[in-house]
Amino acid sequence: MNSAETDVLVVGAGPTGLVLACALRLQGVAVRVVDAASGPATTSRANILHARGAEVLERIGALGDLPQRSLTALTITQYLDGKPAVTVRFGDLGPGTTRPALYASQADVEAQLRRRLGELGTDIEWNSAISGSEQNDSGVTTTLTSGDTLRCRWMVGCDGAHSAVRKLAGIAFPGARLTERFLLADVYAEWPVDRSGGHGWPHRDGPLFAVPMREAGRPDDLWRLMAYDPTGSDDAQSTEQIVDRFRQLVPERTGRTDIRITDASWTSVFHVHRRLADTYRDRRVFLAGDAAHIHSPLGGQGIVTGIGDAENLAWKLALVIEGRATTALLDTYEAERRPLATDVLRNTTTATRLQVGDSPFLRFLRRRLLVPIAAIPAVQRRASRVASQLWVTYRQGPLSRGIRSHLGRPPRPGDRIPNLPSRHLDGSRTDLYSQLGKGWVLLLPSHGDAVPFTAIGALLGHNVIALVSEPTTEQRDVRLIRPDAHLAWRGTEPRRLTRWLEHALQCGTATP
Repeated sequence: MNSAETDVLVVGAGPTGLVLACALRLQGVAVRVVDAASGPATTSRANILHARGAEVLERIGALGDLPQRSLTALTITQYLDGKPAVTVRFGDLGPGTTRPALYASQADVEAQLRRRLGELGTDIEWNSAISGSEQNDSGVTTTLTSGDTLRCRWMVGCDGAHSAVRKLAGIAFPGARLTERFLLADVYAEWPVDRSGGHGWPHRDGPLFAVPMREAGRPDDLWRLMAYDPTGSDDAQSTEQIVDRFRQLVPERTGRTDIRITDASWTSVFHVHRRLADTYRDRRVFLAGDAAHIHSPLGGQGIVTGIGDAENLAWKLALVIEGRATTALLDTYEAERRPLATDVLRNTTTATRLQVGDSPFLRFLRRRLLVPIAAIPAVQRRASRVASQLWVTYRQGPLSRGIRSHLGRPPRPGDRIPNLPSRHLDGSRTDLYSQLGKGWVLLLPSHGDAVPFTAIGALLGHNVIALVSEPTTEQRDVRLIRPDAHLAWRGTEPRRLTRWLEHALQCGTATP
């Protein structure tokens, strides 16, 4: 029997687990990543990376060439009676947004994350399913189906909806099934439809969606199709059966006969569930991503929510492992992230029921109310920002509650800070996000008194860097920005910052 030691064992090499591992390695934490699969997945599965997810990947150096190989997700056109009724335009996300949403295959996203993790000195251990775990005050001993054991100080389950980590920890995963059968397929098609955005056709039997995808070395003929098909069989379906069913559904629901599906690269059948773990933590074991919450894929919120979980947890684990914070700080992970998951579950559930509901009232609502409302520019801007998750704030979380915001003006503690031009103390140019991947940033005003940086560095260690804001930002106060790009503290009295930070690191709450 082999035994190994590491700071954090990440179970699951999907987007959540890989972001967590990269973020921990950037902050000097020893990590091992195990996955039950025999190797990387090659199928697309999720197919959209919203702006917040793209920002995170860029911060940790994992975005790679995804923007060049992906289509920008800018529009969704809704049809009525076979004719375009409204085009919802995305992309107006405000200043400081570094990346728009991308139509990117999950397989491509994971490949970039694996590349980055390899650069950071960590490989994925495939064929490593866990079969048992035991905790004590100093760590977790995990048993693999191979008979090997791994000893770690902390373990994070990023192993999906059927999480073995969650089950071994005895954490309940209550929820319910929301819909009958959905069909999913990535197909090659002769389809004279605009590829600058997605398309949706409401239908009394269920909606049909089509999203353009891109595959290296092929012409632009790849489409992601998704259709609600509640009358179909739940028995196992072959690729040929699913493609044949789409060949029937596409003309029925779109009213078009000029579409020819030639082949498929991947197909799937699924039901929509909504579930939320009772807790995100059992002592030294944490859950993140789909292991903690699952919901409807409508809106593409799965990957971006899991990535946000990972980035939030990583810097907190790093501080605790370095001995710079007590374990009480780790309680703020669930306090900050679970309310967001609750909102995502609620919103995606509502959207799904509106889309698949077959009552006369819902059909009337879709046609006469929702479509006209979706044409309003202000509504489109709001929808774009909600989907992006750039709006996420932790103002009501324990690390922000009670801090006196400088004159009450935004940004407030807990808010996301957009990317900002800045300078190093030696005057060389940089930007905020290029530094946040490594840790914290103390952002100083371009004019003002010196800040006792030494005291902040003593508390946060090597994972903090001081930058000076550009005069164009009109910043007049000192701002401490967390590694996940959320404002930790702002003010004009550095001594208050030191006192707040000392308190937060000791007990995970804002008010000293």
